[in-house]
Amino acid sequence: MPSVTTVYAVSGLHCERCEAAVVKAVTALPAVRAAEADAAGGRLTVTTAGEPDDALLARAVEGAGYALAGRFS
Repeated sequence: MPSVTTVYAVSGLHCERCEAAVVKAVTALPAVRAAEADAAGGRLTVTTAGEPDDALLARAVEGAGYALAGRFS
């Protein structure tokens, strides 16, 4: 299955600790191959095996205490 990279807007990221919490939460999901958070830009870049499950990613981010605001345009 090909990898798909998607960029999301995330609210509530303020520092490296926030970034690490979000990355840890989403990389625990089976389909996630890699993730990188950018607090300054309010972005989360996720690489998944196939199309990402936005709802599942949102729940993981919310579980870490942040809000996934949709795909970054």
